Amino acid sequence: MTADQLLTLVVAVLGGALRVGAPFLFVSLGECLTEKSGRINLGLEGVLVLSAMAAFGGAYASGSPWIGVAAGMLAGGLLASLHGVLCSLPRVNDVATGIALMLLGTGLAFDLGKPLIQPQAPQLPALALGGWSASPAVQAALQLNPLLPLGVLLALALGWLLRATRIGLLVRMAGDSADATRALGYSVAGLRIGATTAGGMVAGLGGACLTLFYPGSWNEGISSGQGLIAVALVIFARWSPLRCVGAALLFGGAGALGPALQSVGIGWGYHLFNVVPYLLTLAILVASCRPGRLAAGSPGELSAR
Repeated sequence: MTADQLLTLVVAVLGGALRVGAPFLFVSLGECLTEKSGRINLGLEGVLVLSAMAAFGGAYASGSPWIGVAAGMLAGGLLASLHGVLCSLPRVNDVATGIALMLLGTGLAFDLGKPLIQPQAPQLPALALGGWSASPAVQAALQLNPLLPLGVLLALALGWLLRATRIGLLVRMAGDSADATRALGYSVAGLRIGATTAGGMVAGLGGACLTLFYPGSWNEGISSGQGLIAVALVIFARWSPLRCVGAALLFGGAGALGPALQSVGIGWGYHLFNVVPYLLTLAILVASCRPGRLAAGSPGELSAR
């Protein structure tokens, strides 16, 4: 491999990590907020797919990608709020409800999104950061999602909110000890419904990334399981919004490895490299979820289940 090919490969992996990692970032931040309140939302895959369809449909109907982004957030928040309300009922299991909501969200998206498979909706304008290079490959690799800086700022804001504000303290208290929260006169159900709804809206931005930037179209296989992978990503990030940024880039880079190798003429094992994110997810779950050992940073209510 020549020096130019090596540089192209490195830039392609970096650019791919930023593009592919954007949906991971938003979905993992949404799940991080939800789990901090003591609730697991395995329905994130349904939230992601439904918000991706809603974002594409909103942009197509209105002619504005930003209205599409708002539609994706709204759809994600509505489905997540349903999960939050159902899980607040007596004797309702978070995991079983999440699986049901995943099926509901994907089913609704597939049914309502059938007319959107062929049309093309307006796309989010890219941030061109490759102007310093004369290489077309570098310029193409550094066409970044305009929502990505928002995701980084959101991670910073969420970290500050959970650490230094009253509402953040209440969310963490609900996640660490429901009994203590009730003893102080606060509604555990209300806090968890609010956190789950807000988490769904954040995850909805990830759906908008999929259909309004990369890959930039709507089809029934758009998410490739990213909503479920995000649950493992949050464990890997130890429930820290700031660590979610690095974890999302790592998963994004793993997903971009195959296309990056293909861009420099290495086609062998292309499909093998496409499974790297899933192998990474499996490795994280095996390493982090051992019987009798609590993962560092895990909310107390989740550890007690």
